[in-house]
Amino acid sequence: MLRTHNCGELRRAQIGQTVELAGWVDTIRDHGGVKFLDLRDRYGITQLVIHDEAILAGVTRESAISARGVCRERSDETKNPKLVTGDVEVFSQSLELLGRAKNILPFEIAESKQIREELRLKYRYLDLRNEAIAKNIVLRAEIVKFLRQKMDTLGFTEVQTPILTASSPEGARDYLVPSRKHKGKFYALPQAPQQFKQLLMVAGFDKYYQIAPCFRDEDSRGDRSPGEFYQLDFEMSFCTQEDVLTVAEDVVGDTFAKFADGKRVSPAPFVRIPYAESMLKYGTDKPDLRNPLVIADLTEFFADVEFAAFRGKPIRGIVADCSEKTRRFFDESLKFAQSIGMKGLGYLTLTGGEFKGPIEKFLSDEKKQWLVDTLPMTDGQTVFFVSDGADVVSKYAGEIRSWLGRELNLIDDNAFEFCFIVDFPMYERDAETREIIFTHNPFSMPQGGLDALNSKDPLDILAYQYDIVVNGIELSSGAVRNHDPEIMKKAFEIAGYDEDELKQRFGALYTAFQYGAPPHAGMAPGLDRMVMLLAGEDTIRDVIAFPLSGEAKDLLLGAPGDVTEAQLRDVHIKLR
Repeated sequence: MLRTHNCGELRRAQIGQTVELAGWVDTIRDHGGVKFLDLRDRYGITQLVIHDEAILAGVTRESAISARGVCRERSDETKNPKLVTGDVEVFSQSLELLGRAKNILPFEIAESKQIREELRLKYRYLDLRNEAIAKNIVLRAEIVKFLRQKMDTLGFTEVQTPILTASSPEGARDYLVPSRKHKGKFYALPQAPQQFKQLLMVAGFDKYYQIAPCFRDEDSRGDRSPGEFYQLDFEMSFCTQEDVLTVAEDVVGDTFAKFADGKRVSPAPFVRIPYAESMLKYGTDKPDLRNPLVIADLTEFFADVEFAAFRGKPIRGIVADCSEKTRRFFDESLKFAQSIGMKGLGYLTLTGGEFKGPIEKFLSDEKKQWLVDTLPMTDGQTVFFVSDGADVVSKYAGEIRSWLGRELNLIDDNAFEFCFIVDFPMYERDAETREIIFTHNPFSMPQGGLDALNSKDPLDILAYQYDIVVNGIELSSGAVRNHDPEIMKKAFEIAGYDEDELKQRFGALYTAFQYGAPPHAGMAPGLDRMVMLLAGEDTIRDVIAFPLSGEAKDLLLGAPGDVTEAQLRDVHIKLR
C-alpha cells in the first residue's frame, strides 16, 4: 500500500508516528522558505509541511502524490477547526509524484458546481473530485445499501431482469438495439421491468425487488435524466393496494427518516388523496403539501354573478395573507399569470371589514359575507380568482397556488411532506384524436372489475393506481395489476385494441395469465429522485456519477458517436 492512513484519519493519537499518505494536491502555499501542501483524498484533507523545496519538483495542483513524514501537533494559532485533521500536520521527509496534472486546469475543483454543465461533464472525473459531488455519490451508495437491507428484511427476493428485451408499444420511446443474428430484427432496452416482474408473480416468487435500470428516449429536465434512470422496483402477490402502500411507507419513509439530515419527515401513514380531490384542491396530481394554500371551487358561487369574464366558465379561488404586500406584489401576480397563458387574475382583499379589488362592485353584500364565512377569510387576506376552460383551469390554479407559496415564503424547506395520490381515472380522451386511451399503466385493474368495464362510461371508471408524491415531486407510480384475461381483454378493447392485437403486443402476459395468475400489485420509487431530494440538489445529474447532458450526450466518452461501415453491416443497417 502507498499509505498507512487516509487524509481524513490523522488525529492527536498519531502524533509522533511516521505515516504515509497518498492523494491529490489541493493547494500549495509558500510561507517564505517553508511550503504548506494540502493533500486531499475522498476522506478528507491533511496539511503537509515541506522544508526541502526540491521534493516538490514537477508537482502541480491536482497531481497525485504519496508522502512520508512525521505527524506532529500544530501550534495553537495554526490549528484549523474546519478540518477533522486540523490539530495535526505531517512534516514530509519524502514525496513521490505518482500522476502529474497539467499546469492549467479546465476549472477550479472547489467551484465546479458553478461551471457550465457541458464543461463539467466533459471533465466529469475532475468534477467528481469536488467534495459536494463526491458526497452525493457516497450518499447514493449508502441509500442503495439501506434499501436493499429494508427489502431483504421484509422478505423480498432480489431478481435481475433482462436488459435486452422486446420493444414496448406503450410509454416513452424505446432505445433500439439491432440484432446481428436475426436480420432486420431489434431488441429494445427496457423502459421498466413491468412485464418481467408480473411474470415473476405468475411464476410464484411472491415478493420481488431489484434496483432496476430503466431506459427511455425522452427529453431531460431537472428531476429526470435523459436516457437512463434507476428505480426500486418491487411487486407482491396475493395483496391489496393497501398492502403495497404500507410497504412503501415503511421502506421510503424509513429511508428519508435515516438520510434526511435533520429535516422533518411526515410520519406514516401518509395521507391518501383521491386524484379528483387533488386536482381540485391543489391544481395538480403532484401537490406540494408544504404549501398550506388550498384551492376552492367557486363555479356555483359565480353562477348568478354578472361578470362577463367569468360567465360560463369554471372558477377557482385561493385565499392568502398578502397584508404585508404592496401594490407591486399584485402587479407581479398578474404578470406571472399572463406568463403562463392566463388572460388575467382577479382578486379581492378584505381590509377593515370591506372588500377592495377589481370585481368588488359585481358582488352583493350577501355574496361578500359568504366568502368571509365559507372560504373562510380574515382581515388582511386576499382571495385570487382563476377562471378559464375546464381543461386548463385546474392547472392554472395550481401554478398560481405554487407561485403564491413561493412569493409569500410559505414553503418549509426543512420538511419532506409525503402523500399518496389514489383513484386515478382508468381512461382519458386523447387531446388530438378524441379517442379513448389509457390514462396511465394499461395493465392496471379497474375498480369494479369487469362489471365496471361493461356498464360504466369509460371516463368514469377509476383504476387501482397510485403515486407517491413528496414536496411536489412524483417519487413513484404503481398499481394493482389486471391479472384476469377476460378483464384485460375488455379493458384493452375499450382502448381500441382487439384480442389479436393484445396477443401480439402483450402475448407473454396474456398467455401467462391463463395459467393461474395470482392477484398482484407493486410500484417503483425512483432512486435518482430520492437521492436528489435527500442531497438537497436541484438537478438529478448532481447525484449520478456519469450522467448524460441535457442534450442526451455523453460528453466524456463521446456518445452517441459514429460507428464503422463494418459494424453497420454486421447488424444489417444502412443509414439513410
